[in-house]
Amino acid sequence: MSSLNLDDFSDLIERPDGGVRRDAEARRERQIVPPRSLGRLDELGEWLAAAQSAVPVRPIERPRVVLFAGDHGIAELGVSAHPAGSAVELVREVLDGGRPVSVLARRLGVPVRVVDMALDCDPETLPEDVVRHRVRRGSGRIDVEDALTAEEAEAAFRAGMAVADEEADSGTDLVVLGDVSVGGTTVAGVLIAALCGTDASVVTGRGGRAIDDLAWMRKCAAIRDALRRARPVLGEQLQLLATVGGADLAAITGFLLQSAVRKLPVILDGVVVAACALVAQRIAFRAPDWWLAGQSSGEPGQGKALDRMALEPLLDHGVTVGEAAGALLALPLVQAAAALAAELPEKPEEPEEPEAADEEPEKEEPEKEEQ
Repeated sequence: MSSLNLDDFSDLIERPDGGVRRDAEARRERQIVPPRSLGRLDELGEWLAAAQSAVPVRPIERPRVVLFAGDHGIAELGVSAHPAGSAVELVREVLDGGRPVSVLARRLGVPVRVVDMALDCDPETLPEDVVRHRVRRGSGRIDVEDALTAEEAEAAFRAGMAVADEEADSGTDLVVLGDVSVGGTTVAGVLIAALCGTDASVVTGRGGRAIDDLAWMRKCAAIRDALRRARPVLGEQLQLLATVGGADLAAITGFLLQSAVRKLPVILDGVVVAACALVAQRIAFRAPDWWLAGQSSGEPGQGKALDRMALEPLLDHGVTVGEAAGALLALPLVQAAAALAAELPEKPEEPEEPEAADEEPEKEEPEKEEQ
């Protein structure tokens, strides 16, 4: 019997401070640039103030990229342009500084943290701080077997929660969240189709490195078959993650929920993180108030998930590479919103009109004496 009660998150997660948001809106009304003339930057600044419970909003000074990594057995069916079990190569490239997220993070001065949850490799081949939360080696092939046991799903979920606590305790003030996986977009498609009640073809995209038509059909069939296994467990979110998720997706879900508990804002990246966010929303409906959708990747499943959560992407550049690269591009926008909200001067107060002095009564001229 699991000791993890997911219902607790609904009680623990509060919305960002509405009173502070109204104070931020009032301050914006007093600034020299007309309200709403900065477009979405105004909305972002007010959202940050509410999340921080601070007016004026504090600058984003300690952001971090957090990437959860794993291999998925479903990749054996040829649903990805990357070979099955090769996510470790992508992780090594991230750690060596050669991936897009590495280049962008260097340019922006943002540290990158990789958390191995289920890479298909010997843990000794990676640094200890990367592998210390690992649950298993690879996740199961979800069209014919469960991705995880119930115990592994809970362990992965708790690992995600622990990482969120570590980030909050270390002073991280905003997380850019992504994944490094092979087969992850297929798994995400299953979760999104199941939770949105749609067919496999509606959520099946081409992945980070675009696949050809034959691979797309294999991917669509894999999602269809896994959906049959997902539907009977839709009411139990942790069981859903064990059945058709994976260790990395379970960890991302736990991370998102615990970040909302700790009032730590998160920028979401692509379709894998969006699928986990959709699961997290099912667990605690207020949690999405703590998240921003960093970018639209063009993956159909991501679009469906974000629509369901009423999250509008900040950018639409079609970045499909994953690994939080697209969401990281949105970070300067959020930082700019914070700076403008905090540093734009307020309009000077208009001087009060002086009261009109009482008019003196007209002096009567003396009457002339008659001669």
